[in-house]
Amino acid sequence: MKYPQARQQPHVFRQLTGMTVEAFDQLLPAFQAAYEADARRRRTEPRQRAAGAGRKAVLATAEDKLFFILFYFRHYPTQEVLAFWFGLSQGQANQWIHRLTPLLHQALGREQQLPARSAAALADVLGACDAPELVIDGTDRPTRRPQDPRRQRSAYSGKKKRHTQKNVVVTDKASGEVLALGATQPGSRHDKACADAEGSTFPEGSTLYQDTGFQGYAPEGATTQQPTKKPRGQPLTPAQKAENRRISQERIAVEHSVGGVKVFHIVSAVFRNLKQGFDDLVMAVACGLFNFGRLCRGTS
Repeated sequence: MKYPQARQQPHVFRQLTGMTVEAFDQLLPAFQAAYEADARRRRTEPRQRAAGAGRKAVLATAEDKLFFILFYFRHYPTQEVLAFWFGLSQGQANQWIHRLTPLLHQALGREQQLPARSAAALADVLGACDAPELVIDGTDRPTRRPQDPRRQRSAYSGKKKRHTQKNVVVTDKASGEVLALGATQPGSRHDKACADAEGSTFPEGSTLYQDTGFQGYAPEGATTQQPTKKPRGQPLTPAQKAENRRISQERIAVEHSVGGVKVFHIVSAVFRNLKQGFDDLVMAVACGLFNFGRLCRGTS
């Protein structure tokens, strides 16, 4: 698996990395700057020989490293398979995954494409918007069945009938950009409970579209638009059905955005990594990659 050969076939390159060659080139300087800063931080003693001396590295350049971590996010192979494809040992693959993922996160932060992770950060993002139209939704990611019985119950989603992790996302209705990403929560938690825990507020005059999973959620500042839930034993009126269809048509933007994020299989396949906090980090990176790709398409 070599970066120079993959680059010669743009369609294949996009399938391998989830990113066009042009977008890759735009992200590369920020990633390289993050890597070099990390290398300086790790170097505690003066060099004994010039950079590049000694045994030649498999991931020798910044391009190789970025290609490696994007391929991992896009296809999420096991570490043994990833190591075989790139000519590494499994241990080396593991080390590179956990070293490069935070650097990819930093690079996307330099490009200002990461979603807000707190109520205060979201308020700052929306502060300059005039009457924004937003969509909120909860998304589940499958995870391995925990061994601890208490964690099993906490992670089990009755709706999905499997063990999951959950995040609440807020997107811009017009552009589809993921503006905010809530903390990673156990799959058993209700969408509204997850949203309440974030404590988000919205500018006066903003409109927030939501589904019935957020029944009763009425954050400060926003006018909420939510489908009418069918009463038990009674049909909805034609007017209510028409209104529900209208709201669903407005809400479909968030489904498209979540689908774009989950092009990266690391957040759609059963999550296997055990490092604490890594599950939350990769979701933030996947949202940032989606936002960055959307931006590059808009400027191309």
